[in-house]
Amino acid sequence: MPCLGTGGYADLMTPSTIPSRSEQRPEHTWDLSKLFPHDEAWNTALGDYEQQTGKIPGYRGTLGRSAESLADYLDFIRDFRILEERLGYYADLRQTEDEGAGAARTMTGKFMMAAAKAQAAGSWEAPEIQAIPEQDMEAFLQSPRLEEYRIYLQKLLRYKPYILSGAEERIIALHAEGEGVAQETFSVLTNVDLDFGTIDTAEGPRPLSQSTWAVFMENPDREIRRRAYGQFYAHFEAHKTSLASLYSGSVKNNVIRARIRGFPSARKAALFPDKVDEEVYDNLIAAVSANLGPLHRYYEMRKKALGLTDLRHYDVYAPIVPKSIKETSWEEAVDLVSAALAPLGDEYVGVLRSGLLGRWADRYENKGKRSGAFSAGSYTGDPYILMNYKNDSIRDVFTLAHEGGHSMHSWYSARSNPFMHYNYTIFEAEVASTFNEELLFDYLIKTADSHDLKRYLLNKRADDILATLYRQTMFAEFEKITHELEEGGTPLTVEVLRGEYRKLLEKYFGPAMTFEPSSDLEGLRIPHFYRAFYVYKYSTGISAALALAERVLAGGDQEREDYFAFLKSGGSRYPIESLALAGVNMSSPAPVEAACRIFGQLVEELEKLI
Repeated sequence: MPCLGTGGYADLMTPSTIPSRSEQRPEHTWDLSKLFPHDEAWNTALGDYEQQTGKIPGYRGTLGRSAESLADYLDFIRDFRILEERLGYYADLRQTEDEGAGAARTMTGKFMMAAAKAQAAGSWEAPEIQAIPEQDMEAFLQSPRLEEYRIYLQKLLRYKPYILSGAEERIIALHAEGEGVAQETFSVLTNVDLDFGTIDTAEGPRPLSQSTWAVFMENPDREIRRRAYGQFYAHFEAHKTSLASLYSGSVKNNVIRARIRGFPSARKAALFPDKVDEEVYDNLIAAVSANLGPLHRYYEMRKKALGLTDLRHYDVYAPIVPKSIKETSWEEAVDLVSAALAPLGDEYVGVLRSGLLGRWADRYENKGKRSGAFSAGSYTGDPYILMNYKNDSIRDVFTLAHEGGHSMHSWYSARSNPFMHYNYTIFEAEVASTFNEELLFDYLIKTADSHDLKRYLLNKRADDILATLYRQTMFAEFEKITHELEEGGTPLTVEVLRGEYRKLLEKYFGPAMTFEPSSDLEGLRIPHFYRAFYVYKYSTGISAALALAERVLAGGDQEREDYFAFLKSGGSRYPIESLALAGVNMSSPAPVEAACRIFGQLVEELEKLI
C-alpha cells in the first residue's frame, strides 16, 4: 500500500519488498502480552502446565462423593484449562505470524504434545461424571458450590450416550495429537512451501500468493486474471494427488471418530455439540437449491455487463462497475467501521475502536504470515485479529468489520459468563460478524455521494451475499457428499473429488459459465474443508444476520438490547436458542429463503443501474 496516515506496505509488492516479520512496525502488530509477556514466560508456564497435568489423576474416583468433591475438581480444572487456553492461543498466534519460523513451530509442537498428555490424563472425567447416579446429580446441581458449573455439567450430561469407558476415552485422547496433521500439512504446503511466482503487470512483476489471489481475481484486466488463474492452479494441478490424499485423510478421521463414539454419521457428530438438527443443514441446501434462479440470472447479467461472449471462472470476482472508492488507510477504515456501527451504542464502538487502533490486530502481510483473516478471542487475552490488510481493496474494510464482530462477540461473552461456558459456537459467531458487514453496507450506501459509488456498493453487496450464502452452501453440499461417499465405502480419489466438485460448479454457476479443465481443483484448495461441517454456518449466519440487521436498524432500544443479549449469551444457550432470543428462528427455512429473496432484489437493482 502507498503510505497513508501512519503508513503501511504496498498491496502487490515485489517479493523483495514484502517485509519479514522483524521489519514490521510494532504498532502494526498485535500485543500478546495479556497472554504472555514473551516466549520465555510461555515456556515457564508450559512447565507449570505439565506439572499440573500430573495432579489430574489424583481426583479420579472422587467426583461422585459429594457436590463439594465435584466442585473441588472443577475449580482445579477450570484454572488448568484457562492456563491451557492461554498457552494454546499464544503458541498458535505466534506461529501465524510466520508459518516458517522454527521457534514458533516448536512452541506449537510442544504445546500439542503437552495438551495430548493432559487430555489423556483427564480422559476419565466425562465417564466418571456420566456415571454419577441421576438422582445424586440432580441434588449436586442444587449446591451453590456448583452454580458456575451448572450449564457446563448439563451440557456434558447430554453427551452421555456417546461417552465411552475411561480406557477407551484415554485411547481417543492419545490419538488426538495426530488428527490435525492433514490440516497442518495443507497449511504449510499452500502457505509456505508452494511458490506461486509473480505476475507481470503494467507496474512490474507482482507476487502471486494465497493472500494476493483475491486481489488478482478482482483486477479489471482480464488478461491478468487469466494468467494469474492459470499460474495459480498449475501448482495445485502439480500437487493434486497429495492434496486429495490430505483431504481424504481428514474425512476418514471424521468418519472414524464418529463411528467410535456411536454416531450414525460424521455430520451428526459434528452438529451434535451445537444441538443443531440435520434437518437445519438439509433445509439450507434445499432452500438455496430451490432459489438458484436469481444466482444464474446474476451470472448472465455479469457476463453481459463485462461485455463477454463467454464467462470464465476467473471473471466471477471482477467488479461489474469500475472501482470508484479511494484507497483507504487502516485508520480511515476504522473510522468507517466506527461510524457504521454507531447504532450499537458508545460502549460497543468505543471498545472496538480502541482495540483496532491499539494492539488487538496484526495488520499487514509479511513473509510467511498466514493468509486470510481471523479473530481469536480468549477468556484472558484480547480478542486478537489477524489481517493481511490492503489499502486498495474495499473488501478488506468489510473484512475488518467482519472480524471486529467476532472480537466484540468474544469481548461480551468473556465478560458475561464463567469460563466453563463463556465460549460461543461458530454457528453463532458467523451471525455477529456478518451483522457488522450488513451495518457497514447500510452506512456506505446511505452516504454514497455518486451514482457510480452506489452501483459499486450494490455490486459488492451482491457478491458478498453470493459468496457467503450461495458459495458456502455449495461447499456445505460438497462436504455432505464427500462424507457420505466415504461412509458408503467409496474411496475419495482425486478423480472422485474433482468429479463431484465439477457437478456442483455446474449446478450453482448455471449455463452462463464456461469452466477451465482446472476449475474443479478449487475443491482441493479450500482450507475450511479441514474443519468439516463448518462452512454451512456462514450461510445460516448471513441469513440470521440479514434478519437481525434489519430488525436493529428499523427498531429501537429493545431490538438493540435483544441483540446484546445474544452477544452476551456466550455458551449459556445452544445457538438456535440464543438466536431466538435475539429475534430470529433458524429452525425454519424462512430466514434462508428471505436471504435468497434479498439477493434476487439486489440483482434486479443492479440490472436497472448497469
